[in-house]
Amino acid sequence: MIIIDKKENCCGCRACESICPQNAIKMEEDNEGFLYPIIEKSLCINCGLCEKCCPIINSKPNKSFETKAFACINKDDINRIASSSGGMFLILAEYTINLGGVVFGAAFNSKMELKHSYAENVNDCKKFMGSKYLQSDINKTYFQVKKFLGEDRYVLFTGTPCQIHGLKNYLRIEYKKLLLVDLVCYGVPSPKVFKKYINEMEINNNTKVTEAYFRKKNIGWKLYTVSLKFANNIEYKNTFNKDIFMKGFLKNLYLRPSCYNCKSNGLDRVSDITIADYWGISTKHPEMDDNKGTSLLLINSEKGLIVFNKIENNIKYIETDIESALKCNPSIITSVKPNKNRNKFFSNYEKIGFSKTVNKYTKRNFLKRVISFIKRVKKKLFR
Repeated sequence: MIIIDKKENCCGCRACESICPQNAIKMEEDNEGFLYPIIEKSLCINCGLCEKCCPIINSKPNKSFETKAFACINKDDINRIASSSGGMFLILAEYTINLGGVVFGAAFNSKMELKHSYAENVNDCKKFMGSKYLQSDINKTYFQVKKFLGEDRYVLFTGTPCQIHGLKNYLRIEYKKLLLVDLVCYGVPSPKVFKKYINEMEINNNTKVTEAYFRKKNIGWKLYTVSLKFANNIEYKNTFNKDIFMKGFLKNLYLRPSCYNCKSNGLDRVSDITIADYWGISTKHPEMDDNKGTSLLLINSEKGLIVFNKIENNIKYIETDIESALKCNPSIITSVKPNKNRNKFFSNYEKIGFSKTVNKYTKRNFLKRVISFIKRVKKKLFR
């Protein structure tokens, strides 16, 4: 029987709930808005499967494959612009669909809730495109993956490292037709907090939010824009460093407790392929940088390399060294530090409002502002 004595010991992947033969485990939302397993002890038969599939309890298996790294760009410029980075997800999705396969990913529903689901044609796969800085609800997708694999179909499953790790442990056996693709994850914010942000934006604009984009490239890939579309056809746009939700997210104010010590990141990933932004590309490979987005692909397995070789005609790419990629993308191997005001934020944001609380607990003190000003002046003087 799985016991969550500390909240940092659960990533919310739903693997334990999915594997329970007695349906004795249900996921319930805590006061912060994150899902945790609750066990109905009268139904539990102590089979131990829930513990065996937990990605936090169980360490990742040793792997012999040496990870390879590539800077990649989708040759289809329209699809690349519509993506968050270099447009690699859609190429992998098209490859899977063309084999008669199924693609799993995360998309917003009509209530602006982020849910995992699947698609069986390329057009429907487009709803999975783009970064979503939020914890998605896996729902019943682990069951569905197993069902499709049992029907001998190809499956592409995309998600955060812990979701991929949970699925791998849930399945327990290797499937030749399953391609696991994880996304480099900074950490997942609370869905409940995101709802407060959306509600506040709806009140300010006197109408419902119908669409959300976290990484629009209307002014370029590097200074990306948060965009919300409303029912009255008005669009809110703000750069990531000025949007209030992104401000709290990047200050680590409302991430899931397990994200501050992630057990699923690193170079020893259980996924076949990892997709990330290639930040710092202008320094390492300037010929691959046009500010429209460049992906970093980590190939983590022989299966991942085989697939990469099959899609290479659709991409512009160059092999790169992992050390350079890690310098500007530390989330590949390290976890972010918790904000010292995290508990204060969760104690106050429902009382005094989302934006006010974020501003209150992310505001830099006078000394830090002075130091920052001096650094900017020095930088200008020595150019």
